[in-house]
Amino acid sequence: MIAQAATKAEKRLSGLFVRLVVVAAVATGLMLSACTSKDPEAAAPLALVDKTVDSHSYARPQEARVSHVDLDLTADFQAKMLKGTATLTLITEANAKQVILDTRALDIESVTDAAGTPLKFTLGKGNAMMGKPLTIELPQGAQKIVVHYQTTKDGTALQWLSPEQTAGKKLPFLFSQGEEIHTRTWIPTQDSPAIRQTYAARIVVPKDLMAVMSADRLTPEGERVAGHANQRAYRFEMKEPIAPYLIAIAIGDLGFKSEGSRTGVYAEKATLAAASAEFTDMQAMLEAAEKLYGPYKWGRYDVLVLPPSFPFGGMENPTLTFATPTVLAGDKSLVSLIAHEMAHSWSGNLVTNATWEDFWLNEGFTVYFEGRIMEEVYGKDRADMLRVLGWQDLQGTMKDLTENGNPDFTRLHPDLRGINPDDYFSDVPYEKGAAFLRMLEAHFGRKKLDAYLKGYFQRFAFKSMTTEAFLVDLRTHLLKNDDDLEKSLKINAWLYDKGMPDNVVVPTSAALNEVSAQVLAFIEGASAKELKVDNYSSPQWQYMLTHMPETLTDAQLADLDATFKFSQSHNSEILFAWLQLAIKHRYQPAMAPLHDFLTEQGRRKYVVPLYKSLMAQPGWGVDMAKKIYAEARPGYHDVTRGSVDDIVK
Repeated sequence: MIAQAATKAEKRLSGLFVRLVVVAAVATGLMLSACTSKDPEAAAPLALVDKTVDSHSYARPQEARVSHVDLDLTADFQAKMLKGTATLTLITEANAKQVILDTRALDIESVTDAAGTPLKFTLGKGNAMMGKPLTIELPQGAQKIVVHYQTTKDGTALQWLSPEQTAGKKLPFLFSQGEEIHTRTWIPTQDSPAIRQTYAARIVVPKDLMAVMSADRLTPEGERVAGHANQRAYRFEMKEPIAPYLIAIAIGDLGFKSEGSRTGVYAEKATLAAASAEFTDMQAMLEAAEKLYGPYKWGRYDVLVLPPSFPFGGMENPTLTFATPTVLAGDKSLVSLIAHEMAHSWSGNLVTNATWEDFWLNEGFTVYFEGRIMEEVYGKDRADMLRVLGWQDLQGTMKDLTENGNPDFTRLHPDLRGINPDDYFSDVPYEKGAAFLRMLEAHFGRKKLDAYLKGYFQRFAFKSMTTEAFLVDLRTHLLKNDDDLEKSLKINAWLYDKGMPDNVVVPTSAALNEVSAQVLAFIEGASAKELKVDNYSSPQWQYMLTHMPETLTDAQLADLDATFKFSQSHNSEILFAWLQLAIKHRYQPAMAPLHDFLTEQGRRKYVVPLYKSLMAQPGWGVDMAKKIYAEARPGYHDVTRGSVDDIVK
């Protein structure tokens, strides 16, 4: 679906404010008591956030909003189902008669008040994207409701893996992926990032499995379940209010290895040693992040390495980042992903986008912050190379969206009404958002920008933020309400216009410029062995492969592969770049590694472009894409399947 956007900036801004409603609860003090910061300098932006309507939620938080979720669930691996209760604590208007929750693909059995008295409820008409609103009638003054429910096979947040789909091959595995609007498929709650909630949980699992969640682990070893010798119960608590998409769970044959006083790694026991060896720098990264933008406010920072079907590189669930095993290169060459997810502990988890149209406030800030962490820990050269690669990816995405997709999605703040926010997932909110902050850095200098960002995270800690509210804060604390400066920096164009403003600061890297010289030498006839590539890092290999021309011969491709063993690379970024090059040149010896790569992992970053490249090759490519996808699809997460289904028709 293509969003229809007004063409003039004033029309866009007008449309945005039409969507802001005057919330009656502000007058009663409900929203002010729930959301307003004690910092008077944050009051104006937060008042603007309080008026924002999230078009991807049925909730009416101005009448009744969820403030806490208490889960008591049992995992049934045979039925592939979580079953139990969600007890919701509410903040309501004095005369609130109902609360509306978001649900999709849930089997709601009953709803009661805290005393067990049945409450009337209805599941309204909905749609495939948003699910159905669960409307519950409230007794006068009711502050708690208990929803008895179970998940179903049509839910998109949970993936149940058979033992054969895990690294250990002996025991099953379950993990969740709530971003963007998938939490409603395993928890009945108000599934909007603006409605922050604390939570607690008791999770009952088979006794030979471990449960972990994005919360403090109150019973790390589990506890006995009376009358059920084959089960263990794990308890969790998240005391800080978080967006619902950050409530996360995983259950499997897990082990743990400490990496520092506040950091550690969870993984399947079969991969724990490799994961621990890869992430030994986590403590140094955390200290670098705190040095830049203030104290880490979540207690521990641990990483859980998931089975290969996990659809993303990482997911920044508080206290416990979920990570793909595709980053286990064996040489720490891909640990920038951990820097990225760690940065989310400030940008995304501490200060969160209020709607999915404000997604860049999470990801753009985080890419910028990631680069600063990498620079602190690994040096400026490595950070610069990663910035150039990100810029390169953004250029390709911008071109594709403009020419073949949806040019409105080249905006930092698109109109997503009626559009699944999953469809906006691209390099734009990540890399264009980071480029915006680098432009501010170039103008104000790092010292001033760092002071602003540190203050921003302090002012809005544990709050949600819109683009409009951010702009109010930016004007106050960095631009100093200088209208001429705001115009000269093209702030409005950055935040609301398509494409890239002309004051962008293009990143450069001397190390990658040298790679270009080697690519030119190869094109002009040098053999692969003659290239000066000693001690090349992962970004340099990626850059080389993505800058090879479309005129390579089979002999040249064979020379590259024989010399550098690209088809056998354990670095997923290098292998991905090589396979893209091989598909483009129809280089058949690389098709077996391509088959293995697509069937052994389901990370959307790799899977989607590779299937697109195959489908762009008439005949053999289309046939191969369909054949591989038929084999691989059952092992992909629903998020990945949803993307690839639209490609391989």
